[in-house]
Amino acid sequence: MTASADAPFRVVFVCSGNICRSPMADVVFRRIAQTSGLGSRVASSSAGTGDWHVGERADHRTLAALDRLGYDGAAHRARQFQYVDFERNDLVVALDRSHERVLRGWARDDDDADKIALLQSFLPDAETLDVPDPYYAGPPMFDEVLGMIERASLALFRQLEPAIRSAG
Repeated sequence: MTASADAPFRVVFVCSGNICRSPMADVVFRRIAQTSGLGSRVASSSAGTGDWHVGERADHRTLAALDRLGYDGAAHRARQFQYVDFERNDLVVALDRSHERVLRGWARDDDDADKIALLQSFLPDAETLDVPDPYYAGPPMFDEVLGMIERASLALFRQLEPAIRSAG
């Protein structure tokens, strides 16, 4: 972990196209950090393994689900994960095992690979390690996925919080 008095802990959330799950996780994680008083000690972002939606806003159903719970995802613009993201981030969080496999394939060394984790792995009682892709489903699935992301992001933050606090 590289969080110190002058460098925040950096995390990037990764899904397929960076328009559904990973933008949700980024917005949620940022809110958790802000609410805890550690917003300045944490920097989060998101990316996709694919380049299909680069430059686009989050899916309108993602934005609606976020909005229903008081989150603001309007500033999001999709981007593809790059090798430099391994260097820029302390933690690379995959939203499902297919993203984890891709990221592990892109890892250049053990240091890169050691940064990769599944979001659901931070929940001791998770029924699945995969956050399902809501893209081909309706709005209720986006709400369900957002709930999963909220629970797992809170568990992730609680695990990181003591180290982030002590680094500051």
